[in-house]
Amino acid sequence: MSAPPFRTVSALVLVSALTALGLGSAASPAAAATVPVGAGSYSDVRPAGTSGPTTNTGTPVTPKLTPAAKDKPLPTNDWWSSLAFQRYGDNPHSTPMYGHPLTYQSTAAGLEVGYPTTPAVVGDGRQYEYAHKRDLTLGLTGLNSPDTKADDWSDWTVTPYWSDGARTLRTTIGHGMPFVYAKGSGAGAQITTAAAPTVFSDQGNVLGITVAGHHYALFAPTGSDWNIAGSTLSAGLGAKDYFSLAVLPSTDALATYKKYAYSFVTGSKASWNTTGGTVKATYTLTTEAKEGSETGTLQALYRHQWLHTSDPLTPYTYVSPRGTMKVREGASFTTSQRASGVLPALPQSSGVDKARLRGYLNEAANAADPFSGATDTYWTGKALGRLAQLVPVADQIGETAVRDKLLGLMKGRLQDWFTAGGANEFSYDRTWKTLTGYPASYGSDTELNDHHFHYSYYVYAAAIVAQYDPAWAADSAWGGMVKTLVRDAANPSRTDTAFPFLRGFDVYAGHSWASGHQGFAAGNNQESSSESTNLSAGLVLWGAATGDTALRDLGTYLLTTESEAIAQYWFDADEQVFPSSFGHDTVGMVWGSGGAYATWWTANPEEIHGINVLPVTGGSLHLGGEKAAIRRNLAEMERENGGPAVEWRDILWEFQSLADPGAAKAKWDAGHAGYTPEQGESKAHTYHWISTLDTLGAPDATISGDIPTSAVFTKGTVRTYAAHNHTSTARTVTFSDGAKLTVPARSAATGTGTGGTDPDPDPDPPTGNTFQLRTGGTLTTATGTTAATDTIASAGGANHDGTPHQPLTYTAKGVNGTLKSGTPTAFRLQVDAGTAVGLGQQARVSYDLTGDGTYDRTETYQYFATDPVAGWEEYTQARGLKSATGTLGDLKGGTVRLEVWSAIGNGTAKLRTGTGDSVLVIPFQ
Repeated sequence: MSAPPFRTVSALVLVSALTALGLGSAASPAAAATVPVGAGSYSDVRPAGTSGPTTNTGTPVTPKLTPAAKDKPLPTNDWWSSLAFQRYGDNPHSTPMYGHPLTYQSTAAGLEVGYPTTPAVVGDGRQYEYAHKRDLTLGLTGLNSPDTKADDWSDWTVTPYWSDGARTLRTTIGHGMPFVYAKGSGAGAQITTAAAPTVFSDQGNVLGITVAGHHYALFAPTGSDWNIAGSTLSAGLGAKDYFSLAVLPSTDALATYKKYAYSFVTGSKASWNTTGGTVKATYTLTTEAKEGSETGTLQALYRHQWLHTSDPLTPYTYVSPRGTMKVREGASFTTSQRASGVLPALPQSSGVDKARLRGYLNEAANAADPFSGATDTYWTGKALGRLAQLVPVADQIGETAVRDKLLGLMKGRLQDWFTAGGANEFSYDRTWKTLTGYPASYGSDTELNDHHFHYSYYVYAAAIVAQYDPAWAADSAWGGMVKTLVRDAANPSRTDTAFPFLRGFDVYAGHSWASGHQGFAAGNNQESSSESTNLSAGLVLWGAATGDTALRDLGTYLLTTESEAIAQYWFDADEQVFPSSFGHDTVGMVWGSGGAYATWWTANPEEIHGINVLPVTGGSLHLGGEKAAIRRNLAEMERENGGPAVEWRDILWEFQSLADPGAAKAKWDAGHAGYTPEQGESKAHTYHWISTLDTLGAPDATISGDIPTSAVFTKGTVRTYAAHNHTSTARTVTFSDGAKLTVPARSAATGTGTGGTDPDPDPDPPTGNTFQLRTGGTLTTATGTTAATDTIASAGGANHDGTPHQPLTYTAKGVNGTLKSGTPTAFRLQVDAGTAVGLGQQARVSYDLTGDGTYDRTETYQYFATDPVAGWEEYTQARGLKSATGTLGDLKGGTVRLEVWSAIGNGTAKLRTGTGDSVLVIPFQ
């Protein structure tokens, strides 16, 4: 690594110096108190000469909270954190906040609201964003508040608060909420629009307007009336204090949304359970009926959620930076996923040469400085993580002396950090209710960044120690300090008065956020999703090793949830999220507004691709669930890099081994002698990892065991079942395919069985050349009998003839076929524009012949002009080719993609899916 990762600086500029962090010095009192925790301790005052949270100029800052919230632990690293953390001295309100589908920014006059539906590709093509752009401002007549504070919050909602002495406004906003709920006093409701609105419905207290092509409904109390004066809309509240607005997916949705306009959301909560290798999570909103008795609501589900729910969804959808959001009518929904397993180490295998591994292990254990000069929390953590990976590997081959030496090194360094008063310690900040390690780094002190990244390594290392020395991990020994770090970074409790619930993990977004202040135009961000899952894996192992099933199951929920979010939003596994104009197959960073092919510290493609892989551990196996995405990812890395990896070759070899172990082993064999390991890696671990997977096969994510510390590997027709039993009694692990494995107490075990030949099967394996379309983005040769519809986004009045614009994308992977020379592509698509005038739908078919991520042939067809009469019409290839590039050949594990979008018009259309009404016929046999 040429420089450390800067994860939280600016949305569009890569920063290469620490000067922007605003490191100020704030002297501590002469004598700090020491808080004992078991055998360890932390300080309750910062070390002298260090700093806590500051503005960007280094001025100390305290949370912006109302008296009602001042004693409530603040989840600093959230999508809305800039409401409470004033990063910029001249902005006492907020930076843009991305709730999805709506975006927000607080101002003196109230809450700006936007619904960005057209992506921009910026930064020389390296970033896509649906940037906040104000459609309207919700406020009270005359409101001019000097600041905005956080008044209340729950798992994914927040209530901003404004007061100018005469007027008071509270709004409740959240992820997936198409509504903004407002309570005001001292004046009537006022909505100011960015341009003069077009009224499409006026029902007195209910007003439907269109602004910048987006449809909104405004709801005042019964008996009120909206008055329109240019771009200002106002309504008296009478004796009431409430009003609301909603963004509508279409004007004909007004009646449905009106039903829930007065069912005000008062809270949000996620709950989960992990049993039998399955993670089920329920997401619930609590509501209060301001009028009538309706207590239901509408929620927009992200892709990672609707892919895994069987709850009924409405036909309504929204555009978002995370792909299509689908609307659920109801106050809750439940998702169900196969659990992501974690192993302390890959299983023992015959492919590992013990003598060679022994040499690598001794080299690491006997290094002059096993911690490579690390002094701060991040780099110390990286070193602990590197050593932790070697302990179970050494144990596997009987190298107990090396194992125990490594354990001793880890214990010594952990205990040093877990004891207050030395050169390094953890310090508790009562004001911000957070625990910060000093020396700090990368804004972990001044910006409250990255605590989950840094502390993940400590928790993971402690879990490995606990596996071999349970007494060390007791609460009365050093386990209490491990749990204190967990309480700071991933607290499972909502009633803890010292730390917030899940500080950085956004349960609705499905992943963590790195920035502690969220002070960017692009919202919050997270770069290294893999260091986030490193904490989750650490929780699984710590909980399993210490018998804390609640923490173990929390880790499983976090890991399984974030695994799907990573697949969809970092790696675009289904090719349904990134805009078609964004020419990348992965992003290094996810932002509230989109994603960036970048890191904070370098534009080197190896590190852009590798930062969401490291550290490679037994908690990384979930990445093997999307093997085609790994292949596309690495193919792009080599294109961008101008050849194979050089700097981070070990990380990327290990990543490749999750999809193609043999190819990764070949690269190791050719290059192992001449590279320097990444700073969190070692040759011992990389050799063991690559050789083991080459022998056992890649991880098989289609099968799970009934304990979290289990995994399956498939090579050809042979499956290897692996599990680690941390308990003091033997147990039998049952896998979802029916296999059983007996595992002795405090031991690992493996067994083999016969499975399928494809470790990454298509949900509907292609067995012909006629593909039906399925909602969710799949092309399948299976016969469907249940008709459904997908919504084709509006062209927004622009001309997109020949250029995909927010397309519906349908993909079949792993397709094999011999080209039928002289036979053209054919399709039949059922489309309907309803009564909308002047719409035209367009199709593009692309062929990636080998599945390497590069499309070898692309065919764009003339658009089809639909009529303004409700009813299905048939769009076929007979419209003619508009353009074609590339050459067809035989498909060998290839990918076929169909894209459908609106080329012209200003309105949505429908595309029929689910049956043989809409099909694509490819010219192969």
